[in-house]
Amino acid sequence: MARVILVTGGGRSGKSTFAQRLAESMTGRRAYIATCPVIDDEMAERVRKHREARSAAAWTTIEEPLDLASVLRSDGGHGICLVDCLTLWVNNLLYEAGKEGRDVTEEEIARSCSEILEAGKGRPGTVIFVTNEVGLGIIPENPLARRYRDLAGRCNQVIAAGAETVVLLVSGIPVTIKGSL
Repeated sequence: MARVILVTGGGRSGKSTFAQRLAESMTGRRAYIATCPVIDDEMAERVRKHREARSAAAWTTIEEPLDLASVLRSDGGHGICLVDCLTLWVNNLLYEAGKEGRDVTEEEIARSCSEILEAGKGRPGTVIFVTNEVGLGIIPENPLARRYRDLAGRCNQVIAAGAETVVLLVSGIPVTIKGSL
């Protein structure tokens, strides 16, 4: 049964760097499960920089914007899986649902997150999830942004409840708020 760690914090707080270093401090084959679709040149450059930062440590990159549970269930060869990030995954689910003319409910997100947790815990090693705390600021002014904030918040609550360890990054400083590293 895998150990599950959730790394959370605000935008540009150092979450991904911390999670990567944490994963690289562990022994075993590492998989980076990327949820970010490349939609423009700026995002392509961000992805390139992330890949470059992982290149020396023998990471396998798996790009999966939607079906994280299947990737976690099917990939048994990596003892360490880093999923970066859950808030982009929620965005992707919301976007796909919008294209289909339907909405995503908090209950659906909670079920999907429970499925991800079950898949992650069902494998050997360690699974590290990265997410953003999007609800710490001003209440968004439009319904879609509020829906996204609510869905991301529900996702974070479910994953945090099931994780053995939760680390909050504040200005690059990790603060363990649940369990231990």
